[in-house]
Amino acid sequence: MATLVILLPARLRGDASASAATEYAYALSNDGQSVVAQGRAAPALLPKADTVVAVLPDRDISWHRLDLPRAPAARLRPAIAGVLEEQLLDDAEALHLAVAPGASGGQASWVAALHRGQLQAHLQALEQVGLLVERVVPVSWPDEAALGHFLADSETADGSAAQTWLVLSDAAGVQSINLAGALARSLLTTWAARGTRFSASPAVSAQAERWLGAPVLVMTDAERALAATRTLWNLRQFELALRHRGTRALRDAWKRFLSPAWRPLRLGLVSLLLVQAVGLNLWAWHQTREVAQRRDATTALLKATFPQVRAIIDAPAQMRAETEALRVRAGQAGPDDFEVLLDALARAWPAGLPPLDSVRYEGRRLIVGVRGLGEPQQAEIGRLLAAGGWRLEPQEGRLVVSVASPGAKP
Repeated sequence: MATLVILLPARLRGDASASAATEYAYALSNDGQSVVAQGRAAPALLPKADTVVAVLPDRDISWHRLDLPRAPAARLRPAIAGVLEEQLLDDAEALHLAVAPGASGGQASWVAALHRGQLQAHLQALEQVGLLVERVVPVSWPDEAALGHFLADSETADGSAAQTWLVLSDAAGVQSINLAGALARSLLTTWAARGTRFSASPAVSAQAERWLGAPVLVMTDAERALAATRTLWNLRQFELALRHRGTRALRDAWKRFLSPAWRPLRLGLVSLLLVQAVGLNLWAWHQTREVAQRRDATTALLKATFPQVRAIIDAPAQMRAETEALRVRAGQAGPDDFEVLLDALARAWPAGLPPLDSVRYEGRRLIVGVRGLGEPQQAEIGRLLAAGGWRLEPQEGRLVVSVASPGAKP
């Protein structure tokens, strides 16, 4: 499943305008683990992919820890803005807020705050060319694992030279510190004691290693952005949330199922289906073999009992026919002979009824005519005949008696 990661540009400090970029840096991955293509392109020329994720730079997001208000979903955003009113540097109405994954009311949670107009402009520019950004994620976020990343930042309003920054994320939040100052050096001992893992962009990796006095993991911006897509964070909440929730939920569930993290489950399901298919085939083979054995046994019984039968086409039917022929030759009455049917009707005939008007035997059926026989009396005769294996069918002043089934016996 291809994933297109779009690296949103940093907002210029002091620039209040909300405009989209003419070009976006991007990274393309086929498995969510490695980058197969990267570069910069206008929105209309960005590669197509199954999933589109936008990544926000570190310094565009401020992080706030608070007890999440207990409020309905429709009122949660204003409630959070009210709690954070004194902590926010910008007007709350100009900011976009997002809460941590799985957060619930009354519990401590992290809240991300960022410039809404800038993000909205980027999303609209991408959607206009058919790129639906399903998730917006931070490149760094508060986490128990302490991580530090060195990068160069040349996005300054006054056009000054690039500066090297250290972005540190841990359980206490996310902070960006300029290496030119003394603050970063003063906190280095504390970070080392926490077991912080450091990485650096290629352009500043040598400087970072000299500053730390230790090697660092070199990560390109594309690799770091791709790693960020594996977080559970999604900043598309509240007014920027995607609509059509039911369809989106099904699509997201399907894409999660196809993601690398679910590969063991997919393999397990495939293995289970294979086992089921093998089991069904073995059971079908067993059933086929059992049927064949019973058919062979029936054929052997027919040959042993009636050796004059040469061609075996339908052993059960041929055995019934030969048995019937033996009965006829022996002069024994069958269940559908005239005498047997008439005797069965006589035994079921209620006392006090008038005699029969007519009696006729046609093709293993006894047809009798009778007058003055009510429905309750017909039902009683039919019940008594059914108990002996015969069937009664009323037909316009007549009663038809026959064997209920070929295998029935009186």
